Amino acid sequence: MTTAKADGPDFASSSLTRHLVRGVIGFGSLIGSVAFLPVTGPVSLLLLPVGVLALRGCPMCWAIGLMQTVSRGRLRRTCEDGACRLTVADRVHEERPTSSVPT
Repeated sequence: MTTAKADGPDFASSSLTRHLVRGVIGFGSLIGSVAFLPVTGPVSLLLLPVGVLALRGCPMCWAIGLMQTVSRGRLRRTCEDGACRLTVADRVHEERPTSSVPT
């Protein structure tokens, strides 16, 4: 039995708390940039890059990262004879993998 590594990008954070904080900062900045527009004018648009940076590009990227962060270390994809399965990992004997993407 061989274990396959996911081919796509990794948007997960090192902890769920860190990922949720990034979401609060990102979505708060995006919403604030539009909400403060009548009060501060175009200056509020300076919050847009902060929101995009915190969400790593887009809200969907953040949502995918949330799913990856929650499932990291719990699910394993194994491929054998051209068929892949998603199974729950044995958490007793395995170490939790670390993220290769800096957060």
